[in-house]
Amino acid sequence: MDSNQNQWGSKAWHLLSLLRAQSPLIQCITNFVSMDIVANTLLSAGASPAMLHAVEELPDFTPRAAALYVNVGTLSPSWLPAMTTAAQICNTLHTPWVLDPVAASASAFRFEACRELLRLKPTVVRGNASEIIALSLASAEPNASASKGVDSVHDSMDAVEAAKLLAQTSGAVVAVSGATDIVTDGNRVVGAHNGVAMMQKVTATGCSVTALIAAFVAVDKSHALDAAVSALAVFGVAGELGMKMAKGPASLRMHLIDALYGLDEAALNSHVNITSLC
Repeated sequence: MDSNQNQWGSKAWHLLSLLRAQSPLIQCITNFVSMDIVANTLLSAGASPAMLHAVEELPDFTPRAAALYVNVGTLSPSWLPAMTTAAQICNTLHTPWVLDPVAASASAFRFEACRELLRLKPTVVRGNASEIIALSLASAEPNASASKGVDSVHDSMDAVEAAKLLAQTSGAVVAVSGATDIVTDGNRVVGAHNGVAMMQKVTATGCSVTALIAAFVAVDKSHALDAAVSALAVFGVAGELGMKMAKGPASLRMHLIDALYGLDEAALNSHVNITSLC
């Protein structure tokens, strides 16, 4: 293992240890499909999740959160004001927040909602390649791009330039999930190579890792790119370890959560696979 790998393994372990020690409160405005696994992912990593989306509660609750996670998977007109209000509160208080633009271009309503949320300056945007490409092209070609439901029709490596452009125009760190997870701040590009293909057969694993990114950013607010890369690697390593005991998607879900809970320094140092791509 080279020195860069050792550095990333140590960094990931440091952030996971901080997360376990601090147990930050992560407010999640996320879709119905993902709520259970998102909550269990955050709990197993050491964070404290709160699934709260009533706009009437936000002025009292959101200021208490260490980070906010917004996911538009089961978007509705009644939920969008809660998402924007919570993001605005976070911006006022300098609290990090993370956006998951699920199926961003599946409908005009969804696309405009994602664009509105982007204008509220998320700290990190995490999506698949198709979602990131669609959002990056939005200003130049508002009606361009289509995505395949919540699945990507592009490989993450196809979206490197789009991710860099989106990072530069939005000010966010942008993460693109795929066989190699790509993370960029518009200049640096880092690849996280952990995970297993069967994770794609477990619904809401993408939602879960975005929530985990929010938790990692909560404990290292000034280094959002490093936090996002580390969260992706940690989740991927948990998937690799869980796959050793799994017989299929259902048992992988269980073993992934158990592996995340039990991750130790030796496992991270020996499994983390992160490289600089630019």
